[in-house]
Amino acid sequence: MIKKIIEISRERTSLSIKYGQLIIRSSDSDRGKEPPVKPAAKYEERSIPCEDIGVLLVDNPAIVYTHSVFTELLKHGTAVVFCGNDHLPAGCLLPIESNSIQTQRIAQQIKTREPLRKKLWQQIIRAKIRHQAKIVKDNTQIQKALTALISQVRSGDPSNVEARASKLFWSAYLQDVLFRRDAEGKPPNNLLNYGYMVMRAAVARAICSAGLLPSVGLHHRNKYNAFCLADDLVEPFRGYVEVKVREIVQSEDWEELTQVIKARLLEVLYEEVEIAGFKGPLMVGLHRTAASLVRCFSEEQKEIDLPKI
Repeated sequence: MIKKIIEISRERTSLSIKYGQLIIRSSDSDRGKEPPVKPAAKYEERSIPCEDIGVLLVDNPAIVYTHSVFTELLKHGTAVVFCGNDHLPAGCLLPIESNSIQTQRIAQQIKTREPLRKKLWQQIIRAKIRHQAKIVKDNTQIQKALTALISQVRSGDPSNVEARASKLFWSAYLQDVLFRRDAEGKPPNNLLNYGYMVMRAAVARAICSAGLLPSVGLHHRNKYNAFCLADDLVEPFRGYVEVKVREIVQSEDWEELTQVIKARLLEVLYEEVEIAGFKGPLMVGLHRTAASLVRCFSEEQKEIDLPKI
């Protein structure tokens, strides 16, 4: 079943749990200026089964919760993402236990030898560059240069071909817009940041569902980063965000990260992907990739299942 992505950004909204349902209660007084004499509050209420929710995105500091909202959603494997005042994801809650043989899989993950980690990272970076080459296919020169770099990615990418490829990619990404990729830079960097963080949360959720630790990575090893493995696995999926952002830039006003723009970016998780014979929504495909990584750690499989471009 395809899990839902719920985004909450309206003021005066309260979240609670009743009979396994997430109850979303919103006052209509935030829709316009309140009259001098305050009338009886009118509320709009809807409910969603917790088991149907894959990601809950909360983007308003005035939203009120009950404790059971988090415990019930985490029980069903939901990733809960909190946004800051800049409307970008600032933190994420993930379930601690989400797989019946989690201890065994974590032990295999930790014991994985360095040569295998490097081989898997090589596969990830090659897939990322392959996707970049397709995105900029209108620029034949850059596409050929990126395609040539794929075979140069060695085990562990010691010569950092990934960085060279990214430099080429960003130079051709938006032809008609003055753009420089910088996380702190001008729009549409804010759109890319939002899309990447939502994708990262979905990847982390798939990792936890597979019984793995998101903090123990293949290549990323920052001791202050609790999502090193998610930062590894998100790389070949970034291209889906980049395609969506380019579509938005070419078709509508995009300087501000409005609720409409955020809804468009969330559509990425429903894009159709092909992974090892599976064709379906990207959010489901992420679980295929995470499951294949488990098989790589247990030496049942030599290559991780990544999206076919």
